[in-house]
Amino acid sequence: MTDEKDDRVTLDKTTDDTVAGGTGEKDGSTAAETSAADASVSDVASDPKASYLPHIAIGLSVVALVFAVLVGWLAYGTVQQSAAETARTDARVAAEEQAVAMLAYTHDQVDAQTDAAAEGLTGDFRDEYTNLMKNIIAPGAKEKAISVQVSVQASSVVSADADNAVTLLFLNQITTSSENPEAVSSGSRVRVELEKQDGRWLVSRLTPI
Repeated sequence: MTDEKDDRVTLDKTTDDTVAGGTGEKDGSTAAETSAADASVSDVASDPKASYLPHIAIGLSVVALVFAVLVGWLAYGTVQQSAAETARTDARVAAEEQAVAMLAYTHDQVDAQTDAAAEGLTGDFRDEYTNLMKNIIAPGAKEKAISVQVSVQASSVVSADADNAVTLLFLNQITTSSENPEAVSSGSRVRVELEKQDGRWLVSRLTPI
C-alpha cells in the first residue's frame, strides 16, 4: 500500500510540474508577442517616412489640382484662339464678297444687283447704299450704259472678334460705257467694317481711303 501511495504522489507531482511548465511557457510566449507588437508600433511611430506620408498625399493632391486647372486654362485659350482665327477668316471672306457685290454692276441689271447687294448690309449703311445706287448710280448707268467690274487684289484684317471686324481691301475696277467703250482700269482701297448677326457677317460701313 505504501508503494502505491508513493507512486501516486510522484505521478501527481510530475503532472503538476508539467502543467505549471506549460502555463509558464504560454505566459512567456504571450508576453514576448505583446512586447514585439509594442516594438513594431514604436518603430512605425518613430519612422520618418511614415510621418511624411500624409504630407506627400496632400502635396500630390495639390499638384493634381494645379495640373487640372492648367489643362483647363490651356484648352480654353486654344478654343478662344481658334474662334478668333475663324472670325478673322470668315469676316475677310465676307468683306471681299460684299465689296464686289456692292461696287460691281451692269447697266441692264443694276436694280436687281443693288437689291442683292443690300442683303449683305446692315444698319443705316444699308439705307444709304440703296438710296445712292437707285437715285444716282443706276440712272446714270442706264443712260450711259456704264458697267463696272470689280476684283479684290489683296485683303487684310485690321481687327476682329466674335461679333465685329474691320478689314482693308485693295480693289481693281474696270469700267466701260457708251462714251468710253474701251475698258478703263483703276485701283482703290476701301475700309470695310462688319458686324455678325444671326451667324452672318454683314457690312456696316464701307469707306474709301
